[in-house]
Amino acid sequence: MKGGKGMITRRRFNMGLAGALLVGGLGIPKGFANEKSEWDTLPTPPLLENESNEKGYVKYTLNVQQGMYEYFTGVKVPSLGYNGNILGPTLKAKKGDIVEIKVKNFLKEETTVHWHGMVVPGEMDGGPHQVVSPNGSEWTARFKVEQQAATLWYHPHGIGTTASQVYGGLGGLFIVEDENRLNLPNEYGVDDIPLVIQDKRFSQKGDLLYLTNMNDIMYGMLGNKVLVNGVIEPKKTIPRGKVRFRILNASNARSYNLKFNNKLPFVIIASDGGLLEKPIKVNDVLLSPGERVEIVADFSEFDEGSEILFGDRGYNFLTLKVGKKGKRYEIPTRLIDIDKISEKDVVRVREFVLSGLGHMVTINGKQFQMNRIDENTKIGTTEIWRVSVRMGMHGMMGGGRNSIIHNFHAHGVLFQVLKRNGRKPTGHEQGWKDTIALRNGDTVDLIMNFRKKGVFMYHCHILEHEDNGMMGQFLVS
Repeated sequence: MKGGKGMITRRRFNMGLAGALLVGGLGIPKGFANEKSEWDTLPTPPLLENESNEKGYVKYTLNVQQGMYEYFTGVKVPSLGYNGNILGPTLKAKKGDIVEIKVKNFLKEETTVHWHGMVVPGEMDGGPHQVVSPNGSEWTARFKVEQQAATLWYHPHGIGTTASQVYGGLGGLFIVEDENRLNLPNEYGVDDIPLVIQDKRFSQKGDLLYLTNMNDIMYGMLGNKVLVNGVIEPKKTIPRGKVRFRILNASNARSYNLKFNNKLPFVIIASDGGLLEKPIKVNDVLLSPGERVEIVADFSEFDEGSEILFGDRGYNFLTLKVGKKGKRYEIPTRLIDIDKISEKDVVRVREFVLSGLGHMVTINGKQFQMNRIDENTKIGTTEIWRVSVRMGMHGMMGGGRNSIIHNFHAHGVLFQVLKRNGRKPTGHEQGWKDTIALRNGDTVDLIMNFRKKGVFMYHCHILEHEDNGMMGQFLVS
């Protein structure tokens, strides 16, 4: 990755991706896996093979490695990947499985692998305390999966290196399955399609740029091209029928208001932590960095060969072409029952105030220190975390009241949103969450129960903010 003169102003990006300076004159490659034709350029992250034959035991090996990758045909740039040149394979496990993952670090710097959304003991979380040294060192995580089916992910989480390593290419999906057998699209890569969305900045020559101006430090790294599964503006043939998309915002800093170009409605069926109680019909969905949703769209009324565009506010970065008739699915009106955490069990309400930009970011007026525990709690207890963004004079620089300026992710727990600005949650915030978007002036009440012991992180998931110290630690004992 190269530095250089900044190409895009923050104001233009806050107006949406439609006004972004796009890189022209360069051919876009076909992809890196699972291509079916010249037209289909969206790769499907391969499923990593389980190394164990023992029932209920899942064993994987992840090699963290450097490589070279062609975002544009004929222009090779350095990249990072798990078991390959960029991104990583999809991991799968079932509720009740014992999972063992050996991480081998072949980079020239330290790394970690955090299981984002997985509720595991602190020593297995893959945060800053589980560093894997460079040049072939290993770390093994071993934990039991004790949560419902969900689309999770894994990515680096070191001190001061998370943003650059994720931007360089490190990240992958982790799908949890359970005994729930609903009639939902389930053929991986065909009608159950993972979408890992990222934005990156390129020079006119096709070089990958990172941190080229002060705005990148202030607000987080914003790109001028959007990639899906590692490919710029790909295309995909889909069945004529209902199709499920597992969507991850793996960008460093950009939030997306995702929609189809023809105002095609879709239903949200799952949030960060799994299925919602019932499908929610919408025309768009907002995702901040680290958040996931699962949606189902119905293409049965389209003629074969029809093209539908998917993207964010005028920049459509995924083209879908309707193919032959697919399998028949009926989305249930009731998906699951979510056990609501009782407010009667709350033993404490904690306040977390996020503020600042760039090197001035803080939570409760403090920046991260490795040797300091910021909050202490007890296993089995229930708390409300009241998280707010108060930017003060920095609010004038953040692009306005409606811009996502920070977000909040807690390790080791899943939470439910009680209130957003005094009102009940809507959309995918009605389900289990681990990451939540915040505008300047927002306050959210998050209720959670602590089920695993250890030291865990909480932080803004705008990765440049995290690396600049917008993070704290809590101890569950």
